Amino acid sequence: MQISLINTLSQPLKAAAKFINSQEQASGLSTSRFIQDTSTCLLPKAVFARSKADLAENAFLELSESALVYFVPAVIGEKISRKLFSKKLPQATKQLVAIPARELLEMKNKAAVKQVLPIKAAIALTTMLIPLTEFTLNYFKNLFTLKIFKKGDFNSIANLDKHAENKENAERVEKSAKKNIKLAAGIYCACLTLAGLLAVSGAKSKTLQNISELILAPGTKLFKNNSKIKNFLNKYASIDFASQDGKLVLSKGQLTSCVVIGGAGYFGAAKDRGKQNFLETLYRFPLVGFYIITGSELFEKGFKKLLLKSGKCKDTIDNKLNTPSFDELGKYATSLAKQRGTTVEHEFSRLAKQKVLISGVPFIFSIGFMGCFVTAVSNMFTKYRYNHDKKNLTNNSSGVSRSCLDQNGLQEKLKLKV
Repeated sequence: MQISLINTLSQPLKAAAKFINSQEQASGLSTSRFIQDTSTCLLPKAVFARSKADLAENAFLELSESALVYFVPAVIGEKISRKLFSKKLPQATKQLVAIPARELLEMKNKAAVKQVLPIKAAIALTTMLIPLTEFTLNYFKNLFTLKIFKKGDFNSIANLDKHAENKENAERVEKSAKKNIKLAAGIYCACLTLAGLLAVSGAKSKTLQNISELILAPGTKLFKNNSKIKNFLNKYASIDFASQDGKLVLSKGQLTSCVVIGGAGYFGAAKDRGKQNFLETLYRFPLVGFYIITGSELFEKGFKKLLLKSGKCKDTIDNKLNTPSFDELGKYATSLAKQRGTTVEHEFSRLAKQKVLISGVPFIFSIGFMGCFVTAVSNMFTKYRYNHDKKNLTNNSSGVSRSCLDQNGLQEKLKLKV
């Protein structure tokens, strides 16, 4: 129904409505977050690219990173690990795999929970491939730029310095990249080993049960009597999957692990390429990382509160700040049309405008401020810092030269006196 009603809207509104509707039809956070975060991170970097190497490595990193984070977890978790590890579970128990661990732990059927919990933990551990691969992506990016553009110095990549590349520096960047990629591979092998142990012996071992709880519901395990800390940790520190229509989908905790572990790769790979790359990452990553994990959610909630306070969008925002999907808008428009003696198309158009406003402003903010503004200011400060350091280096060199000349002059005077 909603598709036919969307087609009755004016062209700009129809395009926006179709875009938002397509996001809502996607599984979990995946498609909507992929579009939003790729737009936020890549488009501004493309606009403000400082060289071909800068543009190419950012395109490589952002596209592969977003695809990895937002699509691979569900494939590994739902299509591969779930089928593999839950194979021997009783048919009635298999469906419990999709229930979040914090809810499982509150169930009365403790025997079933004891069986399912280590299986869920094993599935979650296999998806550690995602944050660990994201950690390596920054090192792969360094290797990519070395191989294609023959550049390992950030000052050259950012078009700050025109000098020829230092071969020793390039070798050091390459060596560090390969070392960290091997490290991540080793850690993932350990995760797979633990996953296998949990799947085989988890139901029989009290220790493995405790490990499973810690992996899936750290808040419940560590802070049972503090609801605020418990809920926070269960939301952001758990690598358990979220569930949608009985399927495993990307969760906030998995997204957080990707940002945190990936961040270590960002800083490590940036440090390898020089001071300016590290400082630029230090400025930009915390802002973008926070926004990806929870900042966008906070902004959306704040914007909804502002709309309600100003008396707008009352038909599309309830007291809990929830908004109906486009699927629900069609039925809602039909109900309002009967109450008010208007047409369904008229009510749907009005509701669609509100819906687009509620969803569109945060999306534009993410591109405009978190994307363009942060990238532009970041690039500007990097250039300023580089020029400032270069000026100080020149002044120090001049000072040393003058000091040497003064000492030579003094020595000559002493010789004359003698």
